Amino acid sequence: MATILAKDEAHKLIDNMPDNSTWDDLIYEIYVRQTIEKGLADSNANRTKTVNDIRKKYGISE
Repeated sequence: MATILAKDEAHKLIDNMPDNSTWDDLIYEIYVRQTIEKGLADSNANRTKTVNDIRKKYGISE
């Protein structure tokens, strides 16, 4: 079932791209979509860190 959903979403993604899109454009769009979905899943599962935690970890001042 997940494969069918992924195929449907891929078709929608392609259909919304300009006619002169390249393979690189498609790969980028898939990458962005996948990254956003993973980030939302992490957020929904409370697997996130605050900006202050990240700043502290990498020694970045506010």
